[in-house]
Amino acid sequence: MKKLLTGTALALAAFATGAAAESHGMATSACLITKTDTNPFFVKMKEGATAKAEELGIELKSFAGKVDGDHETQVQAIETCIADGAKGILLTASDTSSIVPAVQQARDAGILVIALDTPLNPIDSADATFATDNFLAGELIGKWAAAKLGDEAANAKIAMLDLGVSQPTVGVLRDQGFLQGFGIDLGDPNKWGDEEDERIVGNDVTAGNEEGGRKAMENLLAKDPMINVVYTINEPAAAGAYEALKSIGRENDVLIVSVDGGCPGVQNVADGVIGATSQQYPLLMASKGIEAIAAWAKDGVKPQPTEGKDFFDTGVSLVTDEPVDGVESISVAEGTERCWG
Repeated sequence: MKKLLTGTALALAAFATGAAAESHGMATSACLITKTDTNPFFVKMKEGATAKAEELGIELKSFAGKVDGDHETQVQAIETCIADGAKGILLTASDTSSIVPAVQQARDAGILVIALDTPLNPIDSADATFATDNFLAGELIGKWAAAKLGDEAANAKIAMLDLGVSQPTVGVLRDQGFLQGFGIDLGDPNKWGDEEDERIVGNDVTAGNEEGGRKAMENLLAKDPMINVVYTINEPAAAGAYEALKSIGRENDVLIVSVDGGCPGVQNVADGVIGATSQQYPLLMASKGIEAIAAWAKDGVKPQPTEGKDFFDTGVSLVTDEPVDGVESISVAEGTERCWG
C-alpha cells in the first residue's frame, strides 16, 4: 500500500520538484481543488480557472471530491499538489476546519493557498480568500422576503433548508444572513439552529441538491403544513423544495428564496419557482485566483483583501423581477446575462 507523504517529506518533495521545474524552464503549475466536479457552480469555477491559466501560461491540474463533504479526497489532492511542486492551490473546502493541517503543510512548502467561496476556519488558515459575501447574500434575500410579506412577516412560518451539519460553513453565513435580513434575532452567529424565534418551523439539511431539498421540505411540512416562507442554501435545494410543495398543491402560496445565481436558478426565478436569489460569480473567483498565483510565482506578492473585510469580495447581486423598496436588485434579464451553469 502506498504511503502518503507528510510534513517535512512533503515540503522537501515540493522544493525538489519546484527547483527542478524552474531549472528546466517549465511552466508555473497550480491546482484547483473543488468540492465536486458536477455542481454547475464548480464547473464554472473550473472553466474560469482553466481559461485564465491558459491565458497566463500556467499549467493547471484540477481535483474534486467524489461528493460534497468528501474531505479525504481533498487532503490527498493537496498532498499531490505539494509533491508536484505547485506554486499555488485554489481550494473550496468540504470541511473548513479539518483541512487546515493539510493547508498548513502546503503553505510550509511555499505554496500560495487561496480559499475560493468557502472561508477556512479560521479564515487566516489560507493565504487569502476570494469569495462572495455569503452573509450579505443571505441578508439580501431575507430583507426581500420580509418586504414582500410586509405586515404578514410578523406571522411568517419559515422553513430553513441548510447544507449540512458541519459548522461553521458558507451555509451558516447564508442562513444567518437571511435571518438577520428577515428581522430575526440570531443566537450564535457561527452556527444555525439555535434561534428562539417562534416563526422558525425548523431546520433541515439538503446536501445542496434537489433530492435533499425535496426530503428536507417534506420533513418540515410534516412539522407544520402551513409553512409560507422557505430559505434554501442554493437553487437545486430550492427546486426540490418546490416539488415537495407542488405535490401538496401549495407551490403558489409559499415564498422561496435562494442563493447562487446559476442559469437554471435564474430561470426558476423567471418561472416563479423562486421569488428571488442572490447571484454570485464563481468564474471571477477562480480567474482572480489564478492571477494571484501568477503574481505570487513572479514577485512573491500575496493578494490583499477588500478594504474593511477579511477576504477579497467578488460581489453579489439580488436577482428578482419583483423589486422592493430599500433592497437593491437586478432584473431576471440582467441575471440571465451574468449567470453560469
